[in-house]
Amino acid sequence: MSHNFIDIHTHGIGNFDTRTDNPEDILKMAELHGRKGTRGILPTIYPASIAEMRKNMEAVRKAMESQIYGLKSQSATIIGINLEGPFLNPLRCGAMDKKSFISPSASSLKKLISGYEDIIRIITVAPEVKGALKIIEKCVEFGIKVNMGHSDATYRQAVEGKKAGATGITHIFNAMRPFHHREPGLAGFGLLDEDIYIEVIADGVHLHSKTLELIFSKKRLDKIMLVSDSVSPVRKAGRGFFSNGVKGGKGLAVYKKAGILAGSGITLADSIKILKHIGIPEAEIIEAAVENPERYLSLM
Repeated sequence: MSHNFIDIHTHGIGNFDTRTDNPEDILKMAELHGRKGTRGILPTIYPASIAEMRKNMEAVRKAMESQIYGLKSQSATIIGINLEGPFLNPLRCGAMDKKSFISPSASSLKKLISGYEDIIRIITVAPEVKGALKIIEKCVEFGIKVNMGHSDATYRQAVEGKKAGATGITHIFNAMRPFHHREPGLAGFGLLDEDIYIEVIADGVHLHSKTLELIFSKKRLDKIMLVSDSVSPVRKAGRGFFSNGVKGGKGLAVYKKAGILAGSGITLADSIKILKHIGIPEAEIIEAAVENPERYLSLM
């Protein structure tokens, strides 16, 4: 299988993650992903104080500049930055620190992204939070893709997010209102809407194999984007542990001690194996791992 995967959502891998002010950490992330067949990555910044997030973004910027002058042959290209927050809903924090979430406001957005507008490619926003729709509109004006996620949005509120300019959903089914037959929520909206892109974590843990089958059978194929949502288990020392590794359809994830999923321990190459194991056609997998994220980021 061709190794040209685009991973638009990765926090870390091996000993390295994006909670750093050292560009060498980001370059190492790119190298480790590249060795596993990933051609491009968006290092994904955790929600934190604006000052801390800007330090993390500066590390990515410097890493990108270093790559311009000499990309290692095995390294993935650092395409830009993905901001997972901080305008999220504390009710759906998942493994994130909800104390780091910020109420949406134009001033907070300006402080966050000023000087980095050219390299921020995606930001995740919870559309139902007061002030979020205006933030979505502002981000779109800057040319930043907006994903909805870490959200308790109803179906109607998800529609409002789309009307404001949101074009994607961050790791569908995870860290959002559960699907309910009387209130399908953001997850139901993501499956049914013809235009919205969805991130899918196919690590064998975040989504049941039958849920993955449902996604690939129901969702428009050209709107599915495989992501690793990988985290560094080493950087979570004392807080996380592995499940049993990728063997057949079994996955690999990193958990907090409380049993809360903190992210995956895979690369997209591992996702390919898992999806093939459950019977997803190879052509569909390639589209979700290569062509769709390329189109979403306007790389095609």
